[in-house]
Amino acid sequence: MISRISGKVIERGNNYVVVENGGISYQVLIPANVMQRLDESLGSDSGITLRTFHYLQNEQAKSIPVLIGFLNDIEKDFFEVFITVSGIGPRAALKALNKPISEIARAIDEGDLVFLKSLPGIGEQRAKEIVAKLQNKIGKFGLVQDRSKKQVTNKSKDIAEEALAVLIQLEYKRAEALVMINKALEAHPDLETTEELLNMVYKQKRVK
Repeated sequence: MISRISGKVIERGNNYVVVENGGISYQVLIPANVMQRLDESLGSDSGITLRTFHYLQNEQAKSIPVLIGFLNDIEKDFFEVFITVSGIGPRAALKALNKPISEIARAIDEGDLVFLKSLPGIGEQRAKEIVAKLQNKIGKFGLVQDRSKKQVTNKSKDIAEEALAVLIQLEYKRAEALVMINKALEAHPDLETTEELLNMVYKQKRVK
């Protein structure tokens, strides 16, 4: 199973990129909410690393391998939770996730059917099924700051303080949260946004 791919983006469409790695080119499908922030993650040489969800799509007695890409583990985790809803497969989720994960997660927890029905391919009944399945189970995703850096209007805020507030809301003890934040900043002093810091803290927790 392909869980991560690094390489150079040599082609891109509305919902995919082609990543070249070692002379092999891979087509990776990208949800719209991820594609909106893709440019911010590209290196000067168009290099990128994507976390991938890899599955086989069955079509007329044949299986086609499909890769769906994400910029970080949190996005991938949300995708995997989202497709546990009955009737929502990888392709449907790929189409539906066209808004920031944090907004979708908050809509689910608040039972906001109007918002959920605004997602492509999600009707009234499916929106109700999403709420019934996931409400009160995805709170951490609602706290992710996943908007484009271009949308951030106040860059003067202390990202460590913002990250601390988020972790406390996630019911971490203040002392424990401070240790995780300091560890992430010591290892990666070039972090510029709260989102990047939270993603690094999250990654550190996963590898323990």
